[in-house]
Amino acid sequence: MRKTFVSYLRHVSTQAKIQELTAELKKHNYHYYVLANSTISDREFDMKLKELEMLENAFPQYADPNSPTQQVGGDITKSFNTVLHSTRMLSLGNTYNKEELLDFDTRVAKLIGGNAYQYTAELKFDGFAIALRYVAGKLYQAITRGDGTQGDDVTANVKTIRSIPHQLEGNYPPELEVRGEIFMHKAAFVKLNKTRAKNGEDLYKNPRNTAAGTIKLQDSAEVAKRPLDGFLYQLAEHGKDELDHWDSLQHMKKYGLPVNGATRLCDTIDDVWDFIQHWDTKRRGLSFEIDGVVIKVNSRLQQQEMGFTSKFPRWAMSYKFETERAESRLISISYQVGRTGAVTPVANLEPMQLLGTTVKRASLHNADFIADLDIRVGDRVFVEKGGEIIPKIVEVDASNRDSDSRPTQFTLACPECETLLQRPEGDAVFRCPNIRSCPPQVKGRIEHFIGRKAMDVSSLGEGKIDVLYQSGFVKRAADLYALDADKLLGLSKTIANEDTGDERLVSFKEKTVENIISGVLASKQVPFERVLFGLGIRFVGETVAKKLAFHFKNIDALIAANFETLNAVSEIGGVIAKSVIDYFSLPENREEIDQLKIAGLQFEVVEKKLASNVLDGAKIVVSGVFTRFSRNELKKLIEDNDGKNVSSISKATDFIVVGENMGPAKKDKAEKLGVKMITEDEFAGMLGLL
Repeated sequence: MRKTFVSYLRHVSTQAKIQELTAELKKHNYHYYVLANSTISDREFDMKLKELEMLENAFPQYADPNSPTQQVGGDITKSFNTVLHSTRMLSLGNTYNKEELLDFDTRVAKLIGGNAYQYTAELKFDGFAIALRYVAGKLYQAITRGDGTQGDDVTANVKTIRSIPHQLEGNYPPELEVRGEIFMHKAAFVKLNKTRAKNGEDLYKNPRNTAAGTIKLQDSAEVAKRPLDGFLYQLAEHGKDELDHWDSLQHMKKYGLPVNGATRLCDTIDDVWDFIQHWDTKRRGLSFEIDGVVIKVNSRLQQQEMGFTSKFPRWAMSYKFETERAESRLISISYQVGRTGAVTPVANLEPMQLLGTTVKRASLHNADFIADLDIRVGDRVFVEKGGEIIPKIVEVDASNRDSDSRPTQFTLACPECETLLQRPEGDAVFRCPNIRSCPPQVKGRIEHFIGRKAMDVSSLGEGKIDVLYQSGFVKRAADLYALDADKLLGLSKTIANEDTGDERLVSFKEKTVENIISGVLASKQVPFERVLFGLGIRFVGETVAKKLAFHFKNIDALIAANFETLNAVSEIGGVIAKSVIDYFSLPENREEIDQLKIAGLQFEVVEKKLASNVLDGAKIVVSGVFTRFSRNELKKLIEDNDGKNVSSISKATDFIVVGENMGPAKKDKAEKLGVKMITEDEFAGMLGLL
């Protein structure tokens, strides 16, 4: 009896110790990562963490699922699930000088209609966008930006980041969604590369790309080995729409979420400019990379009233700091051929450091760009990173030019197939007209066809397409649907990287071949609008493909359309119409479409089932704050009942669903144009929902 009682006491004591250590370590993590205040030495923390890990291994029944020991990874993810965002994750419009910033302020004042407003100014982190969802205070889901509408579920990987809490603090709401940035500190990046250098491994290029690549690794244990961090800067869903942005940041801090302290509430645009100037000077002393400042209208209600363009919120803007530049020497000029035949000149440079990366190449855009700057081989040139990503030559030091220097003559022949180049009238680039057999064009079209926004055959990629092309298995997209698994098995070739010259072996093992065949078969279910985009018709991007598909309903009607019919389609101009006609006029293109039809691809729109057609294509604006429905619910009801959501008021607007706090500028415009305004109850009545 005594032995049983002693055993019971030991278990109670162990359980209490586990709970005590768990709570203590969570508290230390909160102080260190959120409050930036270390309350314990690294050694002490590690020893306590090790003790907790040993106790949890011995008594797993007492372990907290959100224990600090679980932030070390271990889940293997074969593939990432795609998750729809609650609201779109949009990018921001950019400004680069004070005049553009003042223009933004003028637009804000006009849209708000003379009401008072404030801004928040925040650092723009150079990282990887993420959305975090908490349910009952626990981290439920972490989602990448993806295409802005949907992203990948990377929860297991994000849970390894110590600054991201698994459990919220304080009086949090039942459901919460926040957005922010995952990044890597500069010192951590340097340390990581030193370790890789010692191990004889390739070095990572820069902190931002390393963070982005890390978060998509399939083994969370590997993610945990890389020192990622994060800041959160936007409350997407909270249940309190009246919370201004500044107040929402304060709430986020109370919940234990990592919010960067370098944020200011500004009464005027001059206050914003002071903040920008301060951090333009101080940014190099930060432990992490920033590339600018984000400015947001503070009032949530004013944000809702101002709305969005198709790409950006109208109530926010990013100010980009002046890009750093470096000097180098132009060693040579080479030429690359794209899938549309466009020939792009590339500058090969003496290696230099720019924003933490080694730069050896830069785009020269086209022949006119070379001529305008009079760029010559041997010149000393100044290089910047466009948008902090793509290196570009911005200036030439002609004062030190050699006396025998000669102007650059753009190549006359295709560097890949030696066909004479053409420059169509009005076109900025030279093109190779050999569209059927110029290797980069053929491979480029196939790579576009299998891309994520087209057929989404993720088991194929540039390297494998290169091998299939060189081996004669694939010469056009339709050939993918005739691949024979037995013939592919064991296929291998060494592929060279165009940018670095590095070589790698691409081999087709049993699992690889199985994934390719299954991916190709699955692509037969891709809807018509994405198949049309995948064909790679010049000027027919994702949006245009969707418009054409839904207008003509099937490929045969589109092929039969003449210039006038195409040009009459909303937002389809003469350039696109001519390009579509030119594409379908080629017998080889029509033959390939016939082969794709035989393979079973979708060449007809599958009509979406509507709840009703009561709205009959009416163009409707939603404005204000509502009680019966959320704005997103109203917009969905409009689409489900055959209406069209539009963001701005015009003569073509059929009516406006008006809530509380409709902006005075919008109201004045509606009254001036005589556009009908109805309440949400009246709208619900139209749909028979009352």
